[in-house]
Amino acid sequence: MKRIAVICARKGSKGVAGKNWRLLSGKPLIAHTIEHAIESEIFDAIAVSSDSPEVLELIKQWENIIAIERPAELATDAAGKVPAIGHCVTETEQRTGIEFDTVVDLDVTAPLRQVEQIREAVRLFELSDADNMLSGSLSRKSPYFNIVERDENNRIKLSKPQSHSVLSRQASPSCFDLNGAIYIWRRDILSSNPETAMGPNTILYEMSEHTGIDIDTPTDFSFAEFLLAQRS
Repeated sequence: MKRIAVICARKGSKGVAGKNWRLLSGKPLIAHTIEHAIESEIFDAIAVSSDSPEVLELIKQWENIIAIERPAELATDAAGKVPAIGHCVTETEQRTGIEFDTVVDLDVTAPLRQVEQIREAVRLFELSDADNMLSGSLSRKSPYFNIVERDENNRIKLSKPQSHSVLSRQASPSCFDLNGAIYIWRRDILSSNPETAMGPNTILYEMSEHTGIDIDTPTDFSFAEFLLAQRS
């Protein structure tokens, strides 16, 4: 099996300005994910896809990390991430001459994932017959119980009502927040379905809430800093 780790680091960030190179526990946010990929020791190539000159310059400090400049059309607010992953894989294959079997996307915003979780997720995925795997953590809220939608008259209703009353979150079907920490595809599936991350043969890799934290706001950043300090 030939494996590639893809790390996407787009320049624009609406939630946290300069997020990808902002310091977290003394080093740039992206450094945590690059080190996770290296320390896992399971990848034949590690590539960073970015439209950011700061990121492309920053990653030069790591040997053997492949820098892929992302085209402008794949770096807009409206552009999906999966096409950017596909572009990064294709460019890396052309540069290295390697044809990859397994594609693993490691999101920069998940700095608390553990290296063993990467190894375990890849192992479980490659033993399965799934097309791809998405990581997620058990959700605190449930569309069956306490997530609501508002209509044009400001009246609310459950997002996903059941035919019978659900009196507690614990009694409702388990729901998960996808976190971007470890997403995996078979190479041929990524090529044939390059627009979306979820299909009829997608499986879940479950992570704890803390290891799967997804940084999207300044509060998330502060919480991640706190958790890393506690771990140390």
